[in-house]
Amino acid sequence: MNVMIVGASQGLGRAFIEGLGDNGDRLIGVSRRMPQPLPVRTGIEIDWIEADLASPERAAATLAEAAQARGLDVLVYNLGLWESRAFEPDYRFLDDSPAEIQRIVTVNVSGAILLIQALLPVLLRSRAPRIVLTGSTSALPGHGRPEVAFGATKHALRGIAEALREGFREQRLAVTCLQLGYLNTEDDLSVPLERAARRGDGEFIPMHDVVQLVRTLLALSPSAYVKEVVMPAIGDARF
Repeated sequence: MNVMIVGASQGLGRAFIEGLGDNGDRLIGVSRRMPQPLPVRTGIEIDWIEADLASPERAAATLAEAAQARGLDVLVYNLGLWESRAFEPDYRFLDDSPAEIQRIVTVNVSGAILLIQALLPVLLRSRAPRIVLTGSTSALPGHGRPEVAFGATKHALRGIAEALREGFREQRLAVTCLQLGYLNTEDDLSVPLERAARRGDGEFIPMHDVVQLVRTLLALSPSAYVKEVVMPAIGDARF
């Protein structure tokens, strides 16, 4: 199985590189800069491509060429920029610059659409083509957050998933949108799950749990898929 993970250099994307795949699989990490050193996994081939989704047409062409050469079964689009003061008590929409708003929309929406369009001809050759989009609980009604650009783009991601399912149902394209709450990105997969789960006293989701969830999605038969997963932290009073 060939899995491309966009936004793989840090945080949840890095956890996907470290936790997805089984013996004989290939993981293709994508980020603006290649991490040094590259992750090493026994029995799993890891490739890396430098591409900046802030220039989505150029990035899409680069990644489509790589997919043609390697083959592709799964795309994980894990990019999601947010405002510089997002999730802070002093966040104010009126302080967001037009340039920042435009960059968020370009990467989170235009980047996803153009990249998926470029990769689909290769992806649809797979026996079980899958797309996993990392969304947010900010895409859900009653999410209780004021970040306008981030929230709008995560709503858009949900719309992208819906349209792709309808447009490629006959080709059996499985599209899953992960609506994730606040993540514990401080503790990587090397930290025991029990310890990572204690951080924030139930206010944060360990990345271990998200990786395990995606492993389950990728293990489903070609006859099944999960449309959407809503995964808030247990202590998140909004949900």
